[in-house]
Amino acid sequence: MKVKVQWIIDGVMEVDADSNEAAEALVDEKLRGFIVANAELTEVLGASAIQGHVVTDDETD
Repeated sequence: MKVKVQWIIDGVMEVDADSNEAAEALVDEKLRGFIVANAELTEVLGASAIQGHVVTDDETD
């Protein structure tokens, strides 16, 4: 029997950056590099999207 399973990975990365935009770009670059280096994420596990945005301290509590 084939069963589809939807999964989500959630996390918060702290980086040093000069602005929110620079922080988002840095994390985007790191995540995309990880995905390229680990093709199994898309080819086997079916990952189809990544999303991120800057959060303030009160949003992480």
